[in-house]
Amino acid sequence: MSNIRPLRCSLLASLVIFGAVATTSAQTVREDEQVGPVVRAYLGYLRNEQEVVDDRASRHEVNQQYYRRNSNRIRALRQMAMQIARETQNDYLPELEAVAGDELGLLFQRPPRFQTLRIGEIVQTTFKYLGTVRSGDLFYIFARLDPYEQADLMQKVNHDVDSPAASAVSNPVSGSKVSTRARRVSMP
Repeated sequence: MSNIRPLRCSLLASLVIFGAVATTSAQTVREDEQVGPVVRAYLGYLRNEQEVVDDRASRHEVNQQYYRRNSNRIRALRQMAMQIARETQNDYLPELEAVAGDELGLLFQRPPRFQTLRIGEIVQTTFKYLGTVRSGDLFYIFARLDPYEQADLMQKVNHDVDSPAASAVSNPVSGSKVSTRARRVSMP
């Protein structure tokens, strides 16, 4: 009779754990069904990335800090992807990047001050700032501008700077005023 009680407890514990995993999987499947195939593919990509991080941690290839930060980063990217999909009702996602405050140098040669970032702001003609997500760490989420958007923005910036009529032109990249003067034209 004394052997039955530990067996029942272990069986009950196994059922609780299995139920929790099944519930989490069911929630993920329900979320995935609410979005189109492109967003669903991105969420699948994030699941695969999490499996890679889990595998590396199980083999002791990475330390706990690396594992925790990257798992939190993947969660933050998932949250932002779902938020974009819900808000836009569109089956499109830009290329997303999530960095912690101490990692801004990984994306930018001259990292912006994160205290001054505004949602929707274009940073260094390469990224659009989407906001922050707290997932363990505080992550700053950026959408990479596609090459056409970058080219259009660079053309606009160059046009505004080259314009001889503008002595103080608003810079769309940083929102600041840039003082310029007309170029000197020399005849050969």
